[in-house]
Amino acid sequence: MNPTQFISDILKEIGVPGLFDIAFMSLFIYAILALFNKTKARFVLTGIIIMSVVYLLARQFNLVLTTSVLQTFFAVIFIALIIIFQEEIRQFLEQIALWSLSPQLAIERYRGSAREEIDILVRTLTDLSKEKIGALVILPAKTSVESAVEGGTALGGKLSEPLLKSLLDPHSIGHDGAIIVDKGMVVKFSCHLPLSKNFTALVNRGTRHAAALGLSEVNDALCLVASEERGTISVARNGELREVGPEQLGLILEKFYSEVNPIKKRRHFFSFFTKNFREKAIAIFMAIALWFVFVHESKLVYRTYSVPVKYTTLPAELTVEDIKPDRVKVTFLGPRRAFYFFNEKEVEIFLKIPEARKGLKTVDISESSLKFPKDISLENIEPRRVLVRIDSTDTGEEE
Repeated sequence: MNPTQFISDILKEIGVPGLFDIAFMSLFIYAILALFNKTKARFVLTGIIIMSVVYLLARQFNLVLTTSVLQTFFAVIFIALIIIFQEEIRQFLEQIALWSLSPQLAIERYRGSAREEIDILVRTLTDLSKEKIGALVILPAKTSVESAVEGGTALGGKLSEPLLKSLLDPHSIGHDGAIIVDKGMVVKFSCHLPLSKNFTALVNRGTRHAAALGLSEVNDALCLVASEERGTISVARNGELREVGPEQLGLILEKFYSEVNPIKKRRHFFSFFTKNFREKAIAIFMAIALWFVFVHESKLVYRTYSVPVKYTTLPAELTVEDIKPDRVKVTFLGPRRAFYFFNEKEVEIFLKIPEARKGLKTVDISESSLKFPKDISLENIEPRRVLVRIDSTDTGEEE
């Protein structure tokens, strides 16, 4: 079969309901990937995806032991995931409800959340600068900062003024490192950043400013610095470092939030197709793979094989001279994947010849006479009777 014909047959088998099925599952998987992408949970999610791929391959290739073990693993891990990621799951379900029932409410909620985060950051940095307590806060933009950040301790706590101040307390172990804040969560603290070599811009400034400027030279993140020597607030982005006041900091943060998460009331649906291409490609691939494994490969099909007729051991003085017919057609029913690595030699027919004696005998072939794999079922045997000619082994003596 040529590739064009194969694709055409697959599309016909999928049909319109199948396309909707794949599209819905792609959207669902993408939503999960997008939700966990920039949190500490993404590493766990990556591991689960890898285990899922292994499970699908094991199921496809009929690896019974591996499939059974992974099924048990998923049954246990499912409960653990609900406990570990209960906060992320709650946010995910809330977002689905908001965008489904009231997109405008979701927009307003986002605005309120962004406004709250901006106020927390402005108040915290203003207080720290007045008390001359050093601080370095990183707000990732469209490019991940993971490749530019070294060390750090994962936290995943909700952004708040008390949390920031406790992490930046001079007596805290992570006081001298950078704090990464993303989507209202303190993702990491005590992180180390690359230092800038732009000594002209760093005149009379310390290590925190060098780290903030260094990250801004290689990444589009917004870096906020509170100086413990000068009691000022500085902002670094796109290779530029400047001092700002509390009001100016608020305006910069508003512009940054609008840039990173633009609100499009009328075009938010179309923007779905223009960003996060990698996540979308993974989601579509996984949805198609799931459809093939659980729908296409699970479809029941009939297969017919021509099987040679064998017989059980007879008394020493008797032998089978002839069997007519010597092959019978056996039809099985099972999922399509069960026949991909099916070996016809696995199917055997052993005649049970009761009261064996010399002469012609008609023997019935029943299911108990057949040996075949357990994941398929026997549908038909044609013919169900064979004629067996039995003769004596000591024919020479009789003559």
